[in-house]
Amino acid sequence: MISTSDFKKGRKIEFKSEPCEIVDFQHVKIGRGGAIVRTKMKSLRTGNILEHTFRSGEKIETPQLEQKEMQYLYAQDELYYFMDTETYEQIPLTAEQLGDAKKFIKENMIVAILYYNKSPLTVDIPIFVELAVAETAPAGFKGDTASAGNKPATLETGAVIKVPYHINEGDTIKIDTRTGEYIERVK
Repeated sequence: MISTSDFKKGRKIEFKSEPCEIVDFQHVKIGRGGAIVRTKMKSLRTGNILEHTFRSGEKIETPQLEQKEMQYLYAQDELYYFMDTETYEQIPLTAEQLGDAKKFIKENMIVAILYYNKSPLTVDIPIFVELAVAETAPAGFKGDTASAGNKPATLETGAVIKVPYHINEGDTIKIDTRTGEYIERVK
């Protein structure tokens, strides 16, 4: 159990028998009454945003979460299959469980899958991934300048991001998976 004084962004708590992650919180001191903590949480199971006000010093349960390293194998019929690297057990996850991560995972990538009560909840992918550019306009087209500018590029996973004009098909680039932005070309 944790106290409301231990709240911080990203902390996982159990709220109404649901595992949640704290998105934002604010300690508020009310005139003659006690202090309260206004909290905005994201349900790890459904992705819904919940708001609740706790009394200051209130004790909250922490969920029993387990994290396993798994390898992404393939996608078939809107399901994404992962394999436990220790037991070789395979599990399917839906596109909703993957969220935006599905745009940046490729075959054989190692990811962390978060479990709650022995059922998979979400997938954590690395912050930076290196992917090949499958399709983009060629360098040297109108508007190609030495100054900043962007063009759309389709990656090997099917995601479309903005890249600088000097990036060509076949180049490998580094991407920030939190924002989906181009970082640099990998040599």
